[in-house]
Amino acid sequence: MVTKLGVVMDPIDSLNPKKDSTVAMMHAAQRKGWEIYHIEQNGLYIQEGEVYTNRQQVRVFDDLECWYEIVDSQHRPASDLSAILMRKDPPFDMEYVYSTYLLEMAEQSGTPVLNRPGSIRDCNEKLFALQFAQCCPPHVVSRDPVVLRKFHETHGEVIYKPLDGMGGASIFHVKPEDSNLSVIIETLTDLGQRQIMAQKYIPEIRDGDTRILLINGEPVQFGLSRVPASGESRGNLASGGEGIGRKLNERDRWICGQVGPSLKKRGLYFVGIDVIGDYLTEINVTCPTCIRELDKAFDLDIAGSYMDFIEREIF
Repeated sequence: MVTKLGVVMDPIDSLNPKKDSTVAMMHAAQRKGWEIYHIEQNGLYIQEGEVYTNRQQVRVFDDLECWYEIVDSQHRPASDLSAILMRKDPPFDMEYVYSTYLLEMAEQSGTPVLNRPGSIRDCNEKLFALQFAQCCPPHVVSRDPVVLRKFHETHGEVIYKPLDGMGGASIFHVKPEDSNLSVIIETLTDLGQRQIMAQKYIPEIRDGDTRILLINGEPVQFGLSRVPASGESRGNLASGGEGIGRKLNERDRWICGQVGPSLKKRGLYFVGIDVIGDYLTEINVTCPTCIRELDKAFDLDIAGSYMDFIEREIF
């Protein structure tokens, strides 16, 4: 019986095959002889109580100029797929939420979905990290300007950021005498209408914000430190950070040990955590990246290891 892997993802022609982690997963699946089906968010639908997919069977190639071809297009029930990977990039808007509901119905009908849609929906990437407060820097989540200003008074140098941001967008580094504090709080909270996060500034960001990937709660033994560009306080690659690979240290492994069992229990099979210095700052459950960079730096096959896990534990 042929293994059929559906991948809910961004439009395939928008991806960078040299950098994209989802493309790495597609290659790893194809090496196993599996059929790969590209599904966009708008290709998920319910008909007579059953989840269907508008999907394209694709083949992938090691050719950056012509890296994929569409073999076939079809409307078929999700139930005839062996598994579905949810690899749609944020923003995590209501359309994303609706997609998790549809995928949850497919899961309940017998098709495994990775990561589990209910857990993706429940685990906001910034708030979920706070369930492991022993790993996190001092923080507060509030929309009350009094609370947010008090946190700044207490800690002096603070990072303010939205709860639904991605790629380093709308992150503010506020220093002790910053005259823009009020306008930053007003802007991020929409004049007190939106919850935001404040974290004590971690000086070690100068050495990089390290992405650590975990497969079924177990860490890859190397991380990618995303070092901020000159004059920046954000290490995100999307914000111009430089990726430098490094071996995990004892503190990294301790943080992974704190987080890993919960990831496994929740069906969050492929996750990226972000660590600055000694502190966990985020847990990325939607579409974690950095496979390509770590594979290149350390001659790894992270996507292959993930497909091995799926083959061994999910099918």
